[in-house]
Amino acid sequence: MLFLGQMEERKQNDSPALEQPSPEVQHPDAVSGSAPDVAATDKVFNAAPEPAPDALAAEATSAAAPAETPPPPVSATIRLDKKHPLAIRWMHWVNFPVLFTMIWSGLLIYWNDSDNAYHHPHAVYRVGLGPFTLFRFFPPWFWKAMDAPYHVTKGLGYHFFFMWIFAINGFLYVLYTVLSGEWRFVVPDKKSLKEAILVTLKDLHLSKYLPPQTKYNGAQKIAYTSVILMGAGSLITGLSIYKPTQAHWLTTLLGGYEMARWEHFLLTMGFCAFFVIHVTQVVLAGWNNFRSMVSGLEVKSVQEPSLEAERKSWG
Repeated sequence: MLFLGQMEERKQNDSPALEQPSPEVQHPDAVSGSAPDVAATDKVFNAAPEPAPDALAAEATSAAAPAETPPPPVSATIRLDKKHPLAIRWMHWVNFPVLFTMIWSGLLIYWNDSDNAYHHPHAVYRVGLGPFTLFRFFPPWFWKAMDAPYHVTKGLGYHFFFMWIFAINGFLYVLYTVLSGEWRFVVPDKKSLKEAILVTLKDLHLSKYLPPQTKYNGAQKIAYTSVILMGAGSLITGLSIYKPTQAHWLTTLLGGYEMARWEHFLLTMGFCAFFVIHVTQVVLAGWNNFRSMVSGLEVKSVQEPSLEAERKSWG
């Protein structure tokens, strides 16, 4: 009985706590007794998040700054132009060592008839009249420096072998320039002499005017055409010296054996002078000019006339 009484008392003490109503969550509008504002509630929950300050600053800067103007298109100021065809480049570089060997071997041959060595009566390599000698072309120190004495046979062997390469290469060059039309760049025209004088004055720093040119100027046209004629002259005079009996009619036309030797010698000296001037001009013209004889291409300004366009105009 006592135990049941204690349980009844405990139930009575616990029941108020269990039966006490829990507080309800009320809308703010419920306190004032008004109906809830659905639109305002939607604004609160559906509103976008505010942008960050950095984004606002960047947007304001982009709106204030003017739109950038695109840069103008870049136009080329230089171009590559085909200056020398492959065939001309090959024949040019083949001719260089061949001509050098011809001159060297020719000097070994001519030592045999040098007035300094044997005092021959011909005395071809001197300038004078009769027994009087103004000067000699090749003094003794020259022959000694090139080891010319007593090498006549070696000179003859080299000279007659490379003679055929020189003749064939020259013939192919002339044939190619005629068939390809490249002769139009080489053969002088009616303006070439005047242009040559102007170019010479410019090279001597006596004038600042340089006449316009395409592939070659007037001075180059005259020089290169002269070299071609000199090469033909060297072959003709050399043949008249080599076979004076078999080609007696040719030797007679040249003024006789001694005159043919003089002509052959003077042509050789002309080649030496051309070689010195040509190499000097190449050095002065610069790398672009030398490179064109190696690769065939030349760097030119877009305003300069195109050689390839001129070739196509020939038809």
